[in-house]
Amino acid sequence: DPDNFSYPRYDLDFSFLRVYDAAGNPLATPDHFRFSPAGVREGDPVFVIGNSGPTARGLTVAQLEFQRDFGLPPGVSFLRSRLDAMRDYYVREKPTGREADALRNQMFGISNGLKARGGMLAALRDPIVMAKRRDAERTFRAAVEARPELARRWGPVFDQLAALQQEKAKLARQDAAFVSLGNPGGEAAILLRALEASRLLASAGDTVARRRFLAVADVAPPLERRFLELRLTEISAGLGAADPLVREVLQGQSPAQAARALIAGSALASRERASAALLGGTLSVQDPAIRLVAAILPAVAAHDRDAQRLSQRETELEEQLGRARFDVYGTAVPPDATFSPRISDGVVQGYEYNGTKAPWHTTFFGMYDRYYSFRDPDFALPPRWVPAPGELRLDTSLDFVSTADTYSGNSGSPAVSKELELVGLNFDRNVEGLSRAYIYLPERGQRNVMVDVRAIREALDRVYHADRIVRELATGKL
Repeated sequence: DPDNFSYPRYDLDFSFLRVYDAAGNPLATPDHFRFSPAGVREGDPVFVIGNSGPTARGLTVAQLEFQRDFGLPPGVSFLRSRLDAMRDYYVREKPTGREADALRNQMFGISNGLKARGGMLAALRDPIVMAKRRDAERTFRAAVEARPELARRWGPVFDQLAALQQEKAKLARQDAAFVSLGNPGGEAAILLRALEASRLLASAGDTVARRRFLAVADVAPPLERRFLELRLTEISAGLGAADPLVREVLQGQSPAQAARALIAGSALASRERASAALLGGTLSVQDPAIRLVAAILPAVAAHDRDAQRLSQRETELEEQLGRARFDVYGTAVPPDATFSPRISDGVVQGYEYNGTKAPWHTTFFGMYDRYYSFRDPDFALPPRWVPAPGELRLDTSLDFVSTADTYSGNSGSPAVSKELELVGLNFDRNVEGLSRAYIYLPERGQRNVMVDVRAIREALDRVYHADRIVRELATGKL
């Protein structure tokens, strides 16, 4: 987790799949990218081929300001509060075995999302990023208005999008109150069960609803109380203490008091009690947790209807703005990424950061230095790697970076050289690259991070002794 979205990196991140034909034989693929024997050097061009995830570089400044002020903060706050709760529990209770493993994995997933969203929010709070976006929009808008036929057709779209953001801002209180409601990654199990129970009771015992209700797993009691308290706090803080829904939910209590009372009085407080209530026929709408959800859901449904209406209108206006951009720039400016296939070109290149320099590549030397310097479980190595096998060439390039414009969705994307030889596999980008959602600035250190094929071949040969696979990769033949 400390290394996630960072560089220098020491990850040997790859896997192989064997594809078979209809007859059950390994598929013959005469057209393929062969492994590069030489790899790359600093300054070499590379081409990353993959399905880059959605970017937001076509949004107007008004839309970016909405994301900065209202759109992103509730989600960032949700993730941070849940991660803090999990870390506190992990340190205080010191879980072991499967519980510890499951909690660490859950914490890693939340931390990953928090770093990504936090990096995007930081980009929108960066005056340089926003100044560049304002300059680009002024130039674009002036080009539209300079051509009468475009001005008539597309000119009003900018102001219409700005007005729409003001409409969306009216829903900000509900956005904060109900952020990620029902997200199993950080919601109290009692609320998840209550949500499923409300559907189950409304469906008259539907088999799928019944199975989903019984499948909700327990959360450790201290963490369960904290999750529920956080949700009640979000509802109270988002809507305001005077809101009728807040008064109904809290019943004059603090979020912590209301959470304890709800857990003590509901049959949904544990999987065992919930199952017994369902099988015994005592599960009813009078359960305190189900009553709580019944109070919340109408407000959530009304919010969702309004949000969906505004979202549909925003999508229509964004499509019009996309047509305007194409009318002005043609193919000189690429559209936003949408998980569709694209090729991103870049140059293998280090960068300056934190007053020092990040090298264009790392080596197995660095991996072992990290291991022996920290002696920390986060940087532990598997037993077969410790000590380093005598025949392993420690100066082998392990990971490298380039200026290729990759984004979420490019994990696993192959990088090829100008000779169309496979030189690396993309698996991450650095923290500077998190602002790529909104702008591409390689001069500010934005880099994608790739595992070097030389490290793959060296590890297979010297550590895993996968001789057959190594020969196949070298010769292109079974």
